Amino acid sequence: MIKKTLYFGNPAYLKKEQHQLKVEFPPGEDKSPKSIPIEDIGIVILDHPRVTLTQALLSALIDNNAALLSCDSRHLPAGLFMPMSANHVYTEKLRHQLESSEPLRKNLWQQTVKAKIANQARVLRLFGKEADNMDYWASKVRSGDPDNYEGRAAANYWAKLIESDQPFKRGRFEEAPNNLLNYGYAVLRAIVARSLVASGMLPAVGIHHRNKYNPFCLADDIMEPYRPYVDLLVLDIAERYDEEEVELLTPRLKQELLVLPTIDVVIEEAKSPLMVGMQRSTASLMQCYEGEKRRIAYPEIQPDSS
Repeated sequence: MIKKTLYFGNPAYLKKEQHQLKVEFPPGEDKSPKSIPIEDIGIVILDHPRVTLTQALLSALIDNNAALLSCDSRHLPAGLFMPMSANHVYTEKLRHQLESSEPLRKNLWQQTVKAKIANQARVLRLFGKEADNMDYWASKVRSGDPDNYEGRAAANYWAKLIESDQPFKRGRFEEAPNNLLNYGYAVLRAIVARSLVASGMLPAVGIHHRNKYNPFCLADDIMEPYRPYVDLLVLDIAERYDEEEVELLTPRLKQELLVLPTIDVVIEEAKSPLMVGMQRSTASLMQCYEGEKRRIAYPEIQPDSS
């Protein structure tokens, strides 16, 4: 079953009541209380300073492997609260992850970079852009990507994908549609982190990312081949809405970005919602750590994905 993504952008009081998340609204608002089964929830996004929730609800959400995203004053996801473990043999699986060899991690990063560049090339072709050089770079990625084909491909990808008078600059604080991309990637990161924990891994220990201040290095690794799905979603939104609304990142646009967990992905010719596909990817990563598999199951963007 696809887990629900809940967004709270107005004042609300959230509590647990008989295995349900119950939403109550401030006095004076003509809104009836609502209830959602906690077992159906995958991600909760808190985007208002007057959203209050109880410890009992937090505990129940964590017990059901739900992730909570807290947004900052600019309404961008800034913090992630999630289970420390959600697998019944967590310690054993964690040992496989922590004791993985450097050659294995380098090989896994090679697979990840190749899958990311290949999906970026497919996105470019969906928009009628030439991508032969991307295919070439994907074919040349070596173990650990010592030649940084990931960075080379990314620069080429953004320059071709978003054409403007000034070269598009991808960054956290750059102009729109970077704000949409940042929001979409933050939601994607939460989906990945949640799936990694469910598969028995520690999101802080990456296969490539090493930042000592980043508690989600592995999530940032595994999300790379999935990023182009966010790009497609953002470009579609930017095309349909006026420039001012895109710059403001209105609640309506956020709601559109929250369909991300439900969009279709294809892994080894099998179609499923992204959240389900992500669980398949993280499960295959765990099997690589355990020596049962040699490849991560990553999705491939299809010709009709736009």
